[in-house]
Amino acid sequence: TRTKDHVEQKIHYLMSEFWIISLPGERNPDDVFERLNAALSKYPGLSSQWKFSIPTDLKVGTLDVLVGLSDELAKLDIYAESITKKVAQYMGDVLEEQRHKLEDNLTVNGLNPSTFLVKFQWDYAKYPVKQTLSSLYAIISEQLSKIDADLKVKSTAYNAVKGNLQNLERKQTGSLLTRDLGDIVKSEQFVVGSEYLATLVVVVPRSSYKEWQSNYATLTDMVVPNSSELLFEDQDNGLWTVTLFRKMIEDFKNRCRERRFIVRDFEYDEKKIEEGKTELSKLESDKKRQFAPLFRWLKINFGEAFSAMVHTKALRVFVESVLRKHSKDLMEIRLIDACGCECGPLA
Repeated sequence: TRTKDHVEQKIHYLMSEFWIISLPGERNPDDVFERLNAALSKYPGLSSQWKFSIPTDLKVGTLDVLVGLSDELAKLDIYAESITKKVAQYMGDVLEEQRHKLEDNLTVNGLNPSTFLVKFQWDYAKYPVKQTLSSLYAIISEQLSKIDADLKVKSTAYNAVKGNLQNLERKQTGSLLTRDLGDIVKSEQFVVGSEYLATLVVVVPRSSYKEWQSNYATLTDMVVPNSSELLFEDQDNGLWTVTLFRKMIEDFKNRCRERRFIVRDFEYDEKKIEEGKTELSKLESDKKRQFAPLFRWLKINFGEAFSAMVHTKALRVFVESVLRKHSKDLMEIRLIDACGCECGPLA
């Protein structure tokens, strides 16, 4: 859908058009900036860079741990991206006709995602650096799993109400062949409570009105003369009544079918009609009641998932840098805006 594609493009931009890179540091940070600028100037579209703050006091651990963690963080990175996309896409789904407001609500700690990346600061409260890298991995993984599980529960509940409401609304507005008739008929148009007589409703093509009026009373025996009335019309058909003896209903239906008149399976029941209206009103109220807390949860947890994703990427860069013998004390991490660059990853 267009909403899904828009969200995909937005998240894809944030994930693929910003690069987090690591390079060996210098005693003078300005030297790193100049060196990187010189390298970037060779590639059109790579103009902006910012310092990306990763704590230097993260616990490194053993080489074996780092190697194993490198693989696990790569998997967690993919998972974090998928959860972030799912939350954003579902936010677009629940906004429905207000989906143009989606981008304004995709925020992280009150910032749009691009600004959050540029101003990124490690969240020491959620991800304490006194923990081992493996523990930080576990904290983020558990956080994302909980968001994923909660999203499934909340979306299932909301979708059930939304789906039931859409089904009822379709029945209110569809073709006369399928729509609910309770809102377009009145009790005085029917013989109600008779042991012998019944009023049927018949869908007749608009082009066949004259044929219906000329023949309905003689399609079978025991049809009440002058009992047919046009109740409602749509673009293609009209809804007509006819009253006859109950014992002739099946024969009358068969004769109608031969002429392409469709007898709807409908018997006027005031109680059932009111129950249908009550159910529609209840579903509308349920959907409205669930929307506000669900949307608030989605907005908060998009930010949580996006932040967890960026912290995962930060950990990946840190681990890969240490494995490549970059000193963590002199390591320089930079964020590059690669929007407009078609050069692919830097060599």
